[in-house]
Amino acid sequence: MELTAEDALRLNVMLANAVAVKVDEGTMTVHCLSKDNVEGKVKLNPNCRPDQYIRRVRELLSSHVLGSPGGYPVYLKRWTRMGQTSDARLADLLMLGEPEAVVAVAVAPALTDELARLCWWCMSDAANARCMLSREAVAKGSMGRVLAEFLLEFLPFEEEPKDIIDSVRLVLQPGLISEDEKLAIWQRGRSKAVFRIGFLQAIPDELPEQLEPRADLERHADALRDLGDNRYARQLLRSLSGAGQTWLQTARAAARKPANQDVIVMLFDTMAAYFAALRENEEEYPDIQSIEALVADGPPADPGLADEYQRCEQVVPALRESLQALRFLAHIGEPQLRPVFARTDAIGSVMRKKISHIVDPVIERIDVLSRATAT
Repeated sequence: MELTAEDALRLNVMLANAVAVKVDEGTMTVHCLSKDNVEGKVKLNPNCRPDQYIRRVRELLSSHVLGSPGGYPVYLKRWTRMGQTSDARLADLLMLGEPEAVVAVAVAPALTDELARLCWWCMSDAANARCMLSREAVAKGSMGRVLAEFLLEFLPFEEEPKDIIDSVRLVLQPGLISEDEKLAIWQRGRSKAVFRIGFLQAIPDELPEQLEPRADLERHADALRDLGDNRYARQLLRSLSGAGQTWLQTARAAARKPANQDVIVMLFDTMAAYFAALRENEEEYPDIQSIEALVADGPPADPGLADEYQRCEQVVPALRESLQALRFLAHIGEPQLRPVFARTDAIGSVMRKKISHIVDPVIERIDVLSRATAT
């Protein structure tokens, strides 16, 4: 059974000037956005069951855009989800009236600010906003602030900790929100530490409410700076500064009370990124003991890192324990948590109890980096 003659005619006229289409199945209405940024709509007059009629509408859209009534699922699987879509093909997807096609555009590497605007008109939700705001072209374009404002307003309603972390990280990109808005999110972290993990990822050296530098930093700062491009010296200067102490204490608080497995995994990976310059190899360490053995086994095996480590240790021997803490934290990550989480789906206090043997040594090293040496 075909579309009614009236609907077919009106849809074809609408499509001649459309750049984006969405289908409201509830009200049986097809909406479009024209090249002149004018919105239009066609109220459908079904001559069969609504779901069958909507399917025929989408077949007409697919025929108009792709030249085949069955083109959408074939194309979607073949090139859209594989991220091999040209700019022209992305624009075509927004004419299909398919929610999944809109999602495919939102995640595409070739997404532009203009395509993001059309995509947002087609389907405005938090998941799409996060996908699009992760693209530099969008974050720095006219849509950056629009998407950030939406995520900011929707933040109190987010239920998944991972979504909260990602939303916070994305809105903290330069120029998207005000300092007052930034501080308001930070304050929420007082009772819900998950809000602050996004800060740890996005602006590690510019966190609000900065703490004082470690008490002995001034005593060692000149010697560390004299080492120049030494990676251990640079990381010590960074970690012992006010910004570094703020980062460490924020990470410590988050490690104490992770809400679920995603949160602690993201926190560990965030720690690994913060200390990444000191990672000695690409090997995965399946437990804390293997990292402790690595640190206890003398200088790094890598000749370049070994030389820098020994020079730093010779110049500031009082910071030897801090240097070892840095080496330890540089190898923290999801692999140490994997054996536990492979056997349990626990969350909350039960999960925290099961991973205490992993988290406690990490907190001990953070405490080392926060504690000034006596001499």
